[in-house]
Amino acid sequence: MPMDEFKAANLAMWDETVDIHYRSDFYGVERFRAGWSSLELVEPDEMGSVEGKTLLHLQCHFGMDTLSWARKGATVTGLDYSPAAIEAARRLSVESGVPGRFLESELYDAPNVLDEKFDIVYTGIGALCWLPDIRGWAKVVSHFLKPGGFLYILEGHPMLWALDDDTPEDPMHVAWPYFETDQPQNPAGWDNDEDYAQTGEKMKNTRTYNWGHGIGEIVTALIEEGLRIEFLHEHKTCAWQAFPWMVKGDDDMWHVPNHPERLPLMWSTRAVKDA
Repeated sequence: MPMDEFKAANLAMWDETVDIHYRSDFYGVERFRAGWSSLELVEPDEMGSVEGKTLLHLQCHFGMDTLSWARKGATVTGLDYSPAAIEAARRLSVESGVPGRFLESELYDAPNVLDEKFDIVYTGIGALCWLPDIRGWAKVVSHFLKPGGFLYILEGHPMLWALDDDTPEDPMHVAWPYFETDQPQNPAGWDNDEDYAQTGEKMKNTRTYNWGHGIGEIVTALIEEGLRIEFLHEHKTCAWQAFPWMVKGDDDMWHVPNHPERLPLMWSTRAVKDA
């Protein structure tokens, strides 16, 4: 199956989910309008102050995280390839009274759409797995960073994406590629008619494709583009229930039951482009 067809299937799904997500309790747009921030995990502490900084959010979806950074003092730009997502992000900016600029572009084409450099490039949870080429992504990140600027990522761990949720008798069964391959992790695609926001609404565009990228591949790609890794943290907790066997802790995060030390669930890194 040609790469363009993989991308087209994913785009159709994301365009359809925007309205579902905008109305869902999972995302909490009403709470956001009332002043709540969607940045409730480790991001604010690990990134530090963004006051007075320019920030580019790659793969921003409908912009709630982007605008949450604006509430913390950043001048924000969000970029996404879904026209429905960009339209919703602009609407959310107006409805919430939080300023932000949102541009439609496929990630690898972004340097042709946006001619600026930024203090911070940010990528949030559930973004990298939709990209087929992690080296191409690293080139885009480096392109947009000012000298002295930094990239910050908080993501699902690549080991998590390699597990199979259809084997409850062996919950840590590795079924899909951990490393990047020429084809998606599951070349036949995933076919789900219910979205992860769990609203109960049935999807029409159900077929999607994603890619694995190992931690070493991601870090090496950034280093090759001139970035210096300040830290890389692997986290034993997860912001969402990725698998039915996960249990929710007193910290309101999801954990591996009994032996959380056996599996990293999320990871984060900060990488600086030295002057």
